[in-house]
Amino acid sequence: MDLSDLIERNAAFTPFKTATIFEGETLTYADFAARIEQTARALKAECGVSRGDRVAILSLNRPDYLVLLYACARLGAMLVPLNWRLAVAEQSFILSDASIKVLVLEQAFAEILPALEKSLPLASIVGLDFTPPRGRTFDALLAQARGDGRNPDADLSYPLLIVYTSGTTGRPKGAVLRQQALLWNAVMSQHMHGLTSDDHVLTVLPFFHVGGLNIQTTPALHFGAMVTIHSRFTPETTLATIARERPTLTVLVPAIIQAVTDHPDWASTDLSSLKAVSTGSTIVPPHLIERFVARGVPVLQVYGSTETCPIAVYTRRGGDLSRLGSTGLRGLCCDAAVVDDDGNELPPNTPGEIVVRGPNVFCEYWGNEQATREALHDGWYRTGDIGLRDADGYFWVHDRKKNLIISGGENIYPAEVERVLLEHPEVVECAVIGRPDPRWDEVPVAYVIRRAGCSVEAENLKAHVLTQLARFKVPREIVFVDDLPRTALGKVQHFVLRRLDAPARAQGGAS
Repeated sequence: MDLSDLIERNAAFTPFKTATIFEGETLTYADFAARIEQTARALKAECGVSRGDRVAILSLNRPDYLVLLYACARLGAMLVPLNWRLAVAEQSFILSDASIKVLVLEQAFAEILPALEKSLPLASIVGLDFTPPRGRTFDALLAQARGDGRNPDADLSYPLLIVYTSGTTGRPKGAVLRQQALLWNAVMSQHMHGLTSDDHVLTVLPFFHVGGLNIQTTPALHFGAMVTIHSRFTPETTLATIARERPTLTVLVPAIIQAVTDHPDWASTDLSSLKAVSTGSTIVPPHLIERFVARGVPVLQVYGSTETCPIAVYTRRGGDLSRLGSTGLRGLCCDAAVVDDDGNELPPNTPGEIVVRGPNVFCEYWGNEQATREALHDGWYRTGDIGLRDADGYFWVHDRKKNLIISGGENIYPAEVERVLLEHPEVVECAVIGRPDPRWDEVPVAYVIRRAGCSVEAENLKAHVLTQLARFKVPREIVFVDDLPRTALGKVQHFVLRRLDAPARAQGGAS
């Protein structure tokens, strides 16, 4: 059995049930299963894709993204989602590093194809919605499909996804996830959300990230539910879809929650169809959670990473949501712990590094044995996140280990300072980093985006922080900026900000 069999069996049970809705077009489970089989046949016969080969996709969200995923599962091949926000040089590195056999892309990215092809001298090029100069359209490829679209040896132990992570240093690393990782991840999603075939999931996060692909989307398809897909997020489209299409579940990272709840249509949008909103990816400010809770929508938190598929720790629909700031309990099908630098489990309420072990965890970094050895210890994945676990087993995530500021021997977690800053009514976003200091080793420095039309001064913000935190945690300087470096899901890249700190300070703007 491979992962695509789940779609095929749902098609047998409910052939006419809607699987996906995209820009007004509907695919039933029978349609979806047939297109997966046709795609697998075409990739095998026309492109020579077989066990272990890599197929890359550069596209906004669309149903054929998912079709390719399950077609690769059927062939024992691997899908390599490309982050369309990366620079061409970064995308070229990934294509070369993964030794891509087929590149599938949409017309929106056609202009960078000549540059990408330099990394793909022998690869087949397929255009999802256009004819590439050296290649063919996806529909033309499917028209040539023939023969058997299965690899009889493919099973759940086969690698299926190589998802490249934005590393804090050096080149990105490709986390390899087996088919079984997606299967067990889906079981935990079902447990977390109370997911059934009657649910309707709205997906606005990008498929190139495991959050958009695997927190709700693939689990919904495994359990025979319906998925509405947006090519990319906009707050007005998201709110309009919630009101009109009435989804029951969706995943919104904090930056998206901010955008949705700041939108003029927020107050008037009917949210009554939503059983819950799930969030994660970074530390979630409590005031953002409260915006949905105040409208009667529970907010579930999920903790994990690319390397955990991503579900590892979560709060559950119908469970205890009263522990403000907690990201929940270890998942149904994996283990999680808090350890010291030597890997020894720490007692409750003691900060340390969070580690995860289970069938949802990645098996290796593609072609990078050293990085794999550093990350995996006796099956435990060292996340690099600092947090604690209370006596009842609930986890709190403090910050990235590499973000930790040690000032005069005292530990400062930037996320803690950021949380307090965000409680100020004139602060929209912020990020805190450590700056080298000859006396204290490091001191905290805050980069702050002020709310439009506001002019709060640095000293006012420092005084605000001092009302809640110790003096040594108060930012030494506050730099007002218009934007912050971030990942595609809105997570602030503190390591980039640290690199930019010296030039920014030289230009002024600090207090």
